[in-house]
Amino acid sequence: MTKSTKQKRQHQHNNKAGKRHAERSGQQAAGKKRPTQTDIGRTASEKSYPVQLNQVVELKITGLNHEGAGVGRYNGYTLFVPQALPGEVVTAKVEHAKKSYGFAQLQEIVQESPLRVEPPCPVFHRCGGCSLQHLAYAEQLRHKQQIVKDNLARIGGFAVDGDGAVQVHPTLGMADPWRYRNKAQVPIGMEAGMIVGGFYAERSHEIVDIEACLIQHEANDAVVATVKRLAGRLHIPVYDEAKHTGLLRHVVAKVGVKTGDVMVVLITTEAFIPEREQLVALIRQELPQVKSIVQNINHHRTNVIFGEQTFTLWGEDVIYDYIGNVKFAISARSFYQVNPVQTEVLYNKTLEYAGLSGQETVIDAYCGIGTISLFLAERAAHVYGVEIVPEAIADANRNAVLNGIANVTFAVGAAEVVIPAWKEQGIRADVIVVDPPRKGCDEALLATILQMQPERVVYVSCNPSTLARDLKVLAERYRVVEVQPVDMFPWTGHVECSVLLKLRGADE
Repeated sequence: MTKSTKQKRQHQHNNKAGKRHAERSGQQAAGKKRPTQTDIGRTASEKSYPVQLNQVVELKITGLNHEGAGVGRYNGYTLFVPQALPGEVVTAKVEHAKKSYGFAQLQEIVQESPLRVEPPCPVFHRCGGCSLQHLAYAEQLRHKQQIVKDNLARIGGFAVDGDGAVQVHPTLGMADPWRYRNKAQVPIGMEAGMIVGGFYAERSHEIVDIEACLIQHEANDAVVATVKRLAGRLHIPVYDEAKHTGLLRHVVAKVGVKTGDVMVVLITTEAFIPEREQLVALIRQELPQVKSIVQNINHHRTNVIFGEQTFTLWGEDVIYDYIGNVKFAISARSFYQVNPVQTEVLYNKTLEYAGLSGQETVIDAYCGIGTISLFLAERAAHVYGVEIVPEAIADANRNAVLNGIANVTFAVGAAEVVIPAWKEQGIRADVIVVDPPRKGCDEALLATILQMQPERVVYVSCNPSTLARDLKVLAERYRVVEVQPVDMFPWTGHVECSVLLKLRGADE
């Protein structure tokens, strides 16, 4: 495979988006003075902002932004302060400033929130992986519900409180919100003559060495620790990002939570790995649960993790896992939800909102490797899935065969092109399900949904702001009935939602 589903899906639209951006930029620039290099290089103080760089200010934190940073105001100027909580009074040092807002580093908590807890991770204050470990989990769930409400009201113009409001349910959290991630993608480097591997410090490419990550499955920790140790023992050179030298760039570990299968992916700058056979043998010896060892080659000077060439060094090309009763084959490049426990919660809610009796035709736009499609097929007459990434559709067809599911049809292409073609063939959807990337649905797909007028639309979203924007468009013909936030990524600011929309007049 060449790219993960969501990476490649985003790439397919970049040219179109770039042209639109260029057109808008050109229109905005017309008749205006072009900024000089001096203008661009001015500091915050030279631009007469209310704050200066490195200035220490005292702030009352009034809220959290969508990334989990505290929000405070200094003389009316907004500052975002990571690791500060609502209700707290803090001092913070200004690190970066723009015209209407800036970023500051927490210096001291003058008045502490009763909702603050001690982060259990020893590198929480350095690692950029989690942003909310200092906030009580129940309050994280309430915050994520509020983020969804705020976006629906501010961007979508929906009422979220009172009579006739869109019902936004409390966020569905985890009974045990730790060790939930089934995939780790860890950069490898050198520090003080030792091989390190972990996650990048916030807003940097400094690797924070981690032996155990509290949101990763234990099997992923074992893979990363083992490969780091063996690379040092076998003198395998590791990548230096600044110099673009060395061999081992990343270690990717995947685990099938319900099967116990483990995959190891070694991402290197070239095909040749010194002592490769011994490395493979030692990985197998130390990690007997490993079913697949894969190499991916990425020789480009880039932040993109995977390169174009992928091949199996030992074992199977895939590992397996289940969501509910549906079995999925997971390759090195497959997009697969990283929290299988909450994925099942999210998909069950999506299935409930679809309201299937066994007689319906369902279209799944942005179907990926068929995860939602195959889940729905157990209750539908027929499911049609469309996805712009050919490799994902190949995986979807393979997963359908794997489960003996015959009432599905998958097609490669843009949803806004394929779905109207299906309509011309006489295919009428009773339900359309969309699960787009963070940038939301293509405008043409929203127009297609409004033209087809299925009785129900179920919108699965990983970004409350683009969700609100798209729901505002669909509200022309659809009533937004209810929204169920799901905590797919505990201890981070991210939240997923499943949303039920009903055609106006269909059941009123």
